Amino acid sequence: MTEAELPALVHGVLWAGLALGALFGAVAQRTHFCTMGAVADIVNMGDWSRMSMWLVAIATGVLGFNALVGMGLVQARHSIYAAANWLPLSNLAGGLLFGFGMVLASGCGSKTLVRIGGGSLKALVVFVVLGLAAYATLRGIFAVARVATVDAVVVPLPAGQDLPSLLAHAAHGARWGIGSARTLAPLAALALALALLAFVARRPEARCADTWLGGIGVGAAVVGGWWVTGHLGHLAEHPLTLEETFVGTQGGRMESLTFVAPFAYTVDWLILFSDKSKVLNFGIASTAGVVLGSAAVALLQRTFRWEGFASTEDTANHLGGAVLMGIGGVTALGCTVGQGITGLSTLALGSFVAFGGIVAGAVAALRYQTWRLERLG
Repeated sequence: MTEAELPALVHGVLWAGLALGALFGAVAQRTHFCTMGAVADIVNMGDWSRMSMWLVAIATGVLGFNALVGMGLVQARHSIYAAANWLPLSNLAGGLLFGFGMVLASGCGSKTLVRIGGGSLKALVVFVVLGLAAYATLRGIFAVARVATVDAVVVPLPAGQDLPSLLAHAAHGARWGIGSARTLAPLAALALALALLAFVARRPEARCADTWLGGIGVGAAVVGGWWVTGHLGHLAEHPLTLEETFVGTQGGRMESLTFVAPFAYTVDWLILFSDKSKVLNFGIASTAGVVLGSAAVALLQRTFRWEGFASTEDTANHLGGAVLMGIGGVTALGCTVGQGITGLSTLALGSFVAFGGIVAGAVAALRYQTWRLERLG
């Protein structure tokens, strides 16, 4: 690729990010896809409808990403999730903070964008505060604490922390001859996806079309993100730096949908718009796309409603939840989508830990809210 052809490729990645975000937002608004709601429905009512949708999304993401790996189009090692240095305490602690915060804020990062598209002004406040807290955790005061504490606990692994790479390394050491990570990835993905889909299919929620529409739609958007940044935007040799890179992404690595760090980059881009070093990337484009897709469906369904804070306590809960999500999401390297679908699609150890932390944090917050209501009542 020549230097003259580079801008067209970057624009293609950005437009694709916007379109995939819009698909995610439209599907989430139409099907009421909500990861916080999924946990709350189980804890409060024993209803697995939205959790089933989330599990279908995970299965779709796992199958799609590892099919791309099997075809040689992407490699897990090119993502932040499959690094050889595993940060288990960061994944767990960040997940717990994020899970607790999303309950206080009435939804995770992706749900915040969907609610903005539906007319929620308090979700807009959550977006800004979450973005500022995330930025402070990436590069500011919270970053210093993060690096000095949980990030200091590092477990070096002999290969990337994605399960296919670890299995391939172990098999090579034992001389089992069962294949490479590229060969094992589709097999491991198929096993996990079939287990998840079998669990969903056994439940009555499987008879609801929205379970499959929401799950497959969200999962497909994640897989699309991997293809766009990991294959379409991949340059084995950048015409200017002569290094391998993935154009249109924040750190020059392949990525897909996630909704914490992109909030920080979006706020940063808006504040420093005149700074020519601040450029659009896939994360910012997909963030905007979710709002647009959600708004389009809300307007078509005539469900768009302006919404504000109900009380001082409501305001405080949302502000506190936004801060916790910003800190926790960056620390855990992702949110309910960034780790709970996108990260899990790579079969990375850290993503499984972060997912567990998020769910545990959400359950703790729901129990806390119940206890507080009973105490006040």
